[in-house]
Order: sequence, then C-alpha cells, then structure tokens
Amino acid sequence: MRRNLRISDLGDLVNLPLVAVLATYRRDGTVLLSPVWHEYRDGGFSVCTANDDIKARHMRHDPRAVFLLAESQPPYRGVELTTRPTFTRDDFRETLLRVAVRYLGEAEGRAYVGSASDDVVVRLVPGQVRAWDFADAP
Repeated sequence: MRRNLRISDLGDLVNLPLVAVLATYRRDGTVLLSPVWHEYRDGGFSVCTANDDIKARHMRHDPRAVFLLAESQPPYRGVELTTRPTFTRDDFRETLLRVAVRYLGEAEGRAYVGSASDDVVVRLVPGQVRAWDFADAP
C-alpha cells in the first residue's frame, strides 16, 4: 500500500463520479455519515446542499468535517481530508449544474437542478490529507 500521497498522485480519482462520504458532528459528539456528490475544483471539494440540511446545521454548530472519497475497484485509491468547511452561495447554480450533470447526465442533471432544494455550496479545502492506493500490491 502506498501512503503519504498527495491528491495529485491519485490520478483521475477526484474527477470520477463516485459518491463520497461526509462526516459531520452532532451536538452530542456522535458522527453523522452522509453520502454526497462532489466536485473537485480549485484545490478543494464542493458539495451542494440545502442551507437548512442537517449536514449544514452540524457544520455550523461544530465546524469540523471529514470527507472520504475511495474507489471500490483496484488500485483502491482513496483520500480522506479533515477540514473546516466554509459556505458560499457564489456561483451556486453553476456548481450545482456541473455536479448534477456529472452524476446524472445532461438531461437528468438539468431536471434535478430545476427541482432541487439545494441552495448552498459547502467548500472543503484540504486541512489534513491522508491519501493512499494499492498500486504496488500484487
């Protein structure tokens, strides 16, 4: 297993339409794991959600988050980042459209954007990064 890699060492992993997992913290300290669509752009991940979604509420109360993206086929590349999310509405529609089209295709992605309650982009810029792959495994 290769460890201590950079995100750039993972090839196209961050550009694949894989569902990632976002960990946020409840008021009692327990973790909520949420499957999320994402986009990697400008050195960080963007996740679109509703401003009043439980994930967003958790991150406003406890500004810690862990984002995990990993593939289930060899070479089993993955990246985990521990970060402090920021929220923005800048370019929200454009971001949501890119993400939805990436996961659903052009027609369904556009339809999703037209009906989505999402209204905020959560930016997850790497703080602590743990990246790996099994490219050297037999």
